[in-house]
Amino acid sequence: MKKMIFIFLLATITIQAQEGKHEKIKALKTAYITEKLALTSSEAEKFWPVYNSYDEKFHVLRKKEKNEIFLKLRNGLDNLNDAEANNLIDRSLELEIEELELRQKMIAELRNVISPKKIIILKKTENDFKRELLDRYRHGKGDKGPKGPK
Repeated sequence: MKKMIFIFLLATITIQAQEGKHEKIKALKTAYITEKLALTSSEAEKFWPVYNSYDEKFHVLRKKEKNEIFLKLRNGLDNLNDAEANNLIDRSLELEIEELELRQKMIAELRNVISPKKIIILKKTENDFKRELLDRYRHGKGDKGPKGPK
């Protein structure tokens, strides 16, 4: 069953290749998480709606952070006065708090869906996925994304 899901997700990735990097990465992440968590059909049915809902909220927060903080920093730190720098620090902390609150809500919901051990594995898997994706990008392999288990 797991292999069928994985093959289906890989086929989906191929189809979505035309739809842009964000969607392709999202599909790779879905396949990666599905494989690493070894979700049962019942778990997957309940897990993905919760996870996708929160993942979209995290994406919105990251876009806010990029637009409100990183783009201002790109204009140069030398151009910032102390008041502007303090405002950026405060906004950055507010966004981190929002992210933490979202993660707490997501975990509270996931506790009703998957085991605590799988929640911990999820966090590790998300971090591993990001690390592998960055490694591939840095080493010129483009957006092929992380591979399955080693």
